[in-house]
Amino acid sequence: MELTSITALEMLENVRGKTIDDNWIDHSICVGNSASVIASHLNLDEEYAKTLGYIHDIGKSLGDMDNHVINGYNLLIDMGYSDKYANVCLTHSYLNNDILCTAGIDLIDIPFRNEFIKNHEYTIYEKIINLCDLICTNKVTTLDIRLKDIISRRGINQNTEYHKEEAKKLKDYFDNLLGFDLYDLFK
Repeated sequence: MELTSITALEMLENVRGKTIDDNWIDHSICVGNSASVIASHLNLDEEYAKTLGYIHDIGKSLGDMDNHVINGYNLLIDMGYSDKYANVCLTHSYLNNDILCTAGIDLIDIPFRNEFIKNHEYTIYEKIINLCDLICTNKVTTLDIRLKDIISRRGINQNTEYHKEEAKKLKDYFDNLLGFDLYDLFK
């Protein structure tokens, strides 16, 4: 079943006010909108990029923030959407096919997720969502500001420096694809 950005946005708005806080909803909207901008400058499907951005954190709609990655994947699959959409719920928090390359300590052992991250070839769209997840709060900001925001909430752990370095490499990757600093898209 196909998912559109309009339906994905409706999914977000339908849960507004029903979870612990709505910051993740505003963040998801920012991720989708910024992903669309990047996709358009790379001659990619803007609608698809926006849809993935809107749904990447949809697992948080179930209220369990710690398991939102697998919950989002399962929710979309259970709703009849293909892994073309659901996979972004799994990939958005982990860079480089590495379960350790994440912004927080993930103590939950989920073998399916772990194997998926290790073996899945990230699409360009999933990489865009990885990046947008790292530059968006409820608005586009810099990677440094966003990483400080994440660290202030989740703390520093043994993976923090590794994640920061890889996040910067991801931004550099998109700067090179675009041929200019991607922040210029959001001035």
